[in-house]
Amino acid sequence: MTEPRDETTDRAGSAPGSPVDPNVLRERIVEAIKTCFDPEIPVDVWELGLIYGIDIDERGRVKIDMTLTSPACPVAGTLPGEVEGRVRNVEGVTEVQLDLVWDPPWSMERMSEPARLQLGFM
Repeated sequence: MTEPRDETTDRAGSAPGSPVDPNVLRERIVEAIKTCFDPEIPVDVWELGLIYGIDIDERGRVKIDMTLTSPACPVAGTLPGEVEGRVRNVEGVTEVQLDLVWDPPWSMERMSEPARLQLGFM
């Protein structure tokens, strides 16, 4: 549940238009992304390597390039929206643009070492 906030401050607690530290915000965003899972694979989308890029500007606007394991992925209609929603709720984020990309195609090599280990690929 969110607490009411003063209209003169943004979610980061600073005045609207104040600069946001992109490094701190990136850490928060990655932690939020790590709470999103493909329901068919017991690994979060970050460790699966589905996030190709995160760009953050000084005003807290975030652009994410994300892919899926395949264009026919059963959660293609829901997983990107879930990621976008989780990131949108991160303190300091003012706007989110999530682009679903297919180039380069996802492959198992994009998974982190812990993800490969968890899935028995090592």
